[in-house]
Amino acid sequence: MGPWAPAFAQGPAVVSAPASSKPETAPAATSAKTAEEAFNTRVRTLEEQVVDLKEKIFRSKARLQLLQETVLGGDLSTGSRAVLFHRNEMGDSFVLESVAYALDGAPIYTRSEESEELKRQEFEIFNGRIVPGQHQVAVRLVYRGHGYGVFSYLEGYRFKVQSSYTFNAEPGKVTSVRVVGFEKGGLTTDLQDRPAVRYDIESSRDSGKKQPAPGATPPPPNATAPAETK
Repeated sequence: MGPWAPAFAQGPAVVSAPASSKPETAPAATSAKTAEEAFNTRVRTLEEQVVDLKEKIFRSKARLQLLQETVLGGDLSTGSRAVLFHRNEMGDSFVLESVAYALDGAPIYTRSEESEELKRQEFEIFNGRIVPGQHQVAVRLVYRGHGYGVFSYLEGYRFKVQSSYTFNAEPGKVTSVRVVGFEKGGLTTDLQDRPAVRYDIESSRDSGKKQPAPGATPPPPNATAPAETK
């Protein structure tokens, strides 16, 4: 697989509660709201810790498998390596709010908008040895609408894209997969239909050299396939 072979995959409502006509109940309502916010914050923290733990377990399993192959006399030159990148080609109307990646069902990368990485056009999400054969990468992207003037209404919208792609890892080769978030269609395409995902694939002999650094311009794609957008 020499040239790049990409594959396309693919308002909120604001509810306000009426003010209480009884001033004496305000402290209780405020206290309940504060407790609920603290609970939600704690839940989000626990979820992030669980995802982080799953990532560590997945990486430990990968290292254990590699060690097992070495102890049993396996030839690493017959193994495969995968390098996965995320690339953002969305326009200014969409701000990447969060990303979540999984490889063969195991979480490998999760970041929220607070992470500086999401502000970069391209960054690496995985680089390691894998067993030759078929593997699936799954991604979930959340974009926040960004607009001003007559387009200020976009600020209240979230756009979610879920997609997956199966690639083949060949023995003794490095498979590079760039997962690209981009806008499909044109000016007449509805905003909710624009976010999409494609996969740019490249395979090369594993020479032990590091793959192109994040931000490097990849060769032009030459194939497409639809992505599922939700």
